[in-house]
Amino acid sequence: MARFGVRWLLAAVLMLLLGGAFFFCEYLIYFPAILKCAWPRVEHARGGGGEGIDGRPPDSPPVRAMVLSDTHLLGAVGGHWFDKLRREWQMERAFQTALWLLRPEVVFILGDIFDEGKWSSKQNWEDDVRRFHRMFRHSGDTELVVLVGNHDIGFHYEMDWFKLQRFEKVFNASSTRMVTKNGVNFLLVNTVALHGDGCPICQAVEKELIRLSKDLNCSLQSSGDGCGGTQVYPPTPPIMLQHYPLYRVSDAGCTGTDAAPPGERHLLFREKYDVLSKEASQRLLQWFKPRLILSGHTHSGCEVLHDNKYPEVSVPSFSWRNRNNPSFILASVSPGSYALSKCFLPEESTVINVYTSTGGCLVLLVLVHCLWMKGLLQCLSLCLLGKHKSL
Repeated sequence: MARFGVRWLLAAVLMLLLGGAFFFCEYLIYFPAILKCAWPRVEHARGGGGEGIDGRPPDSPPVRAMVLSDTHLLGAVGGHWFDKLRREWQMERAFQTALWLLRPEVVFILGDIFDEGKWSSKQNWEDDVRRFHRMFRHSGDTELVVLVGNHDIGFHYEMDWFKLQRFEKVFNASSTRMVTKNGVNFLLVNTVALHGDGCPICQAVEKELIRLSKDLNCSLQSSGDGCGGTQVYPPTPPIMLQHYPLYRVSDAGCTGTDAAPPGERHLLFREKYDVLSKEASQRLLQWFKPRLILSGHTHSGCEVLHDNKYPEVSVPSFSWRNRNNPSFILASVSPGSYALSKCFLPEESTVINVYTSTGGCLVLLVLVHCLWMKGLLQCLSLCLLGKHKSL
């Protein structure tokens, strides 16, 4: 009976270790990581008479925007079922934990939502969309704004009206537009369509950008020739959000734990594939003169200053399939200023180490138990043999 009691005790210990490791790695691990993150403080720009530059009280709280990129939900063609299950679970738990702890007003996802949107069938597309809405569910207090990426509608040579409109219908908005919140202008740019070859989609997007540029410039000037009938926006330069980064030669100048690996930083970027072309980049800067650019696509972090006055921050991939250390940006934005901080998620290597250590402990306990039981049996045998000889 004692032997069975020891076995039950061992089984309970093993189950407790295994269950504890699973609960920690799949649920709890996101809390200490995200609890380290906080919204950065921003100084409000004040105008004359004690008012903010948009007429709001100067003590109005800034917009709290959470920015992530390149979720790459795996599709039915190239996605292995376990890889899909694992990555989607990680992103769902990280996103839901971040919403609960940080409570952003708006969440921006900078494109490449799906991995196979460029070729997925109607049924596969609907399945991908259903899973996205489950993973990134949110309350009415948080607005989710999604940008288009090359994996969502294809690179320029794969892009067509059907795929673009399918994407826009799911997210109920044009892929190029201005989103205004509390006096802050967020400009969303469909950079996949800035190829510059005069394709129909490219022409439509550039026409919309020119219109938005005119509306914004007229709003900044308050009045001017040719400004009749324009849309009025808060008079402040926009935060520009897009999938492709503006043109840069490489990531050679990028630093930090989320930058590209050292062996890849000096690889030259290809225009219209890795980054926007020089011409498209300069047009965007001239049209909008943004105070900040946030981009994705490279899967790595980087900070670049264009023309010595236009800062750009590349946001790393949110998926553990692309990075060992995914992260997202916390942005506090007022009409006259902004502040950014980066929130790092648990590293995949940490999870692997916890599971490996737990497995090693389980094996060690089983071996100790077997050796102990073997010694106990030998002891009992010797005792019984001794009694038999004495008789």
